[in-house]
Amino acid sequence: MKSETHRALPAELTSFVGRRQQLAEIRRLLSSSRLLTLTGMGGAGKTRLALRTATETQRAFPDGAWFIELAALRDPQLLPHTIATALDLRHVSGNPLADLTDHLQEKQLLVVLDSCEHLTEACAVVVSKLLAEAPGLRVLATSRHVLDVEGEQVLAVPPLSIPEDAAVPIGEAPHYEAVTLLVERARAVDPQFQITEENRGAVIELCQRLDGLPLALELAAVWLRALSPAQILDRLEDRFQLLTTGRRTGPARHQALDAAVAWSFDLCSPEEQLLWTRLSIFSSGFDLEAAEEISAGDGVPREDVLELLAGLVGKSIVVRQHDMEHGDSWYRMLETIREYGARRLPSAQVDAIHLRHRDHYRSLANRFDREYFTSHQGEWYLRLRREHDNIRAAIEFCLCHPGEADAALDIAAPLWPWWHAGHLQEGLLYLVRALDLAPGPTRSRGYGLFAASNLAIRLSEFDRALALLAESGEIAEQLDDELLASRVKQCQGHALLHSGHPAEAVPLLEAALDDARRLGQPRDEWRDVNLLCLAMMFVGDPRAEDLGRKAVELAEDHGAEASKGWALWDLGLAQWRAGRYQDADRSLRDGIGMFLPMRNLDGVSVCVQGLSWCAASSARRARCPSARSCRGGLARHRWECLAGGLSRVRPARRRAAAVGDR
Repeated sequence: MKSETHRALPAELTSFVGRRQQLAEIRRLLSSSRLLTLTGMGGAGKTRLALRTATETQRAFPDGAWFIELAALRDPQLLPHTIATALDLRHVSGNPLADLTDHLQEKQLLVVLDSCEHLTEACAVVVSKLLAEAPGLRVLATSRHVLDVEGEQVLAVPPLSIPEDAAVPIGEAPHYEAVTLLVERARAVDPQFQITEENRGAVIELCQRLDGLPLALELAAVWLRALSPAQILDRLEDRFQLLTTGRRTGPARHQALDAAVAWSFDLCSPEEQLLWTRLSIFSSGFDLEAAEEISAGDGVPREDVLELLAGLVGKSIVVRQHDMEHGDSWYRMLETIREYGARRLPSAQVDAIHLRHRDHYRSLANRFDREYFTSHQGEWYLRLRREHDNIRAAIEFCLCHPGEADAALDIAAPLWPWWHAGHLQEGLLYLVRALDLAPGPTRSRGYGLFAASNLAIRLSEFDRALALLAESGEIAEQLDDELLASRVKQCQGHALLHSGHPAEAVPLLEAALDDARRLGQPRDEWRDVNLLCLAMMFVGDPRAEDLGRKAVELAEDHGAEASKGWALWDLGLAQWRAGRYQDADRSLRDGIGMFLPMRNLDGVSVCVQGLSWCAASSARRARCPSARSCRGGLARHRWECLAGGLSRVRPARRRAAAVGDR
């Protein structure tokens, strides 16, 4: 549990300054209340304070502390699913809120919901339900608005403490949090920086003018590499004058933050400004490739993007993170910075940038489809986990703009194996919305229907899946698309198999397998063999084990590690069914070895389930050497669980039905 807990909280990249009083107050309130909301304007430090609280108190929660970022989530319907995914709840039914309450009932944990203000109503409903059903749950929320939930405690996050008098002695200045933060961040860019008699007044006045707001202070500190505190103060004065006398009105603290962000924007070169505004299209981060594809052009040459991006990193506009899973750099902007950039994006460029963003993620989905059954399979799952919010944003853009529904299908449909890996409801929701908006018999619709049917099967919506497949088959015939027609047969067999009709599934899967081999489609061949292996086990055909070995060989030939893991699971079940428990144990453990590096918890869980069956069967045989009838009775029970599809109640059914993830 300790490793899961540490992974659930993001690392703090800079030192934490001050806030002792607030930290103590938060701990006190959390001890007496199960919901605490930290409120305050953007840039006040709510997120950092919540994260530090979670880090310091996580040992008090046996099931850990979990940080869930909501800034990039726009669809309130996806909130329960997003929370479930963040809590590593991989088996989510058509009612994710019910699954969450079941999962949390016996647990003791702290959940941090960060940036709730744009989902206030949805957060209130979900949090109320979870707190009512899970007595060991504590929720720490950050929001610019209260959630207005019964029992909610609210703590307004104040600015950092600042001196009231600019004449405070040098020795006392660091006792104020705002001064300490400014100096620490200044030393990060200029190790020689210190408060002197000459700059003391300007440093203190700078903290006062920025009203002790952490984000504003951090932005200003970056410029102490090149400017003195007095020079920064002079330039900020111009910005404040503009805000005071111009069209902007509002509280002083809002003006302080706007002034700091706007001033940083003004100090960027025109090219850096353009890049800043264009990078605001990304919901939760981006890599260099995406930045180059989407931001280049119209004043920003592609070959200059890297240098300009480095300039924004140096100015603390963009934060660079080294991604240990991918070995490359991942870039992010704070939400306040991103929102400012989005407001400054020229209106004439908005549609063009959105379309580039759409095209990038449509291309990404197509690449995933082409490379899924290759040695890059594991890398793709990790990459899509990182890109999840951007994929959401691209699909939402398409669904909200006339004529873009086919593009939404082109993004969502190829990703159906990814949706299976913990995002079933979300994927099906996107596909259904896009299908409703794109009724024409196009290739995009045909493959969208196929993808949606796969997700519907996993949710045990078999009649719905077969109806979707019937239309997909008609489109395949109209377009003379043999691959789509083959996949329709495959999926029809899959639906029959998991709805308890394995004998009817066998001929369909055999026909699909013949098509896949004729068309030279190894990925489809592998999936047909896998599903046939299960179907043969259901009907007691001895060829099941040979099919399991064939599936393992196909995955090995193409370096597809996740596929090999699923094939080992099939093979292990076939060996268990044949009574060769040691062989089954070995296959299932090898499957776990495939799944663990890519954090495929679905795969690990079904293999562990299989190991438990092997252990139970071995124990029965040890007690009764002639216990063939006992094993047969246990087998019938397991097959009933498997054939029943994805149950919303029984864990055995959920895990067994995870074959659909493949």
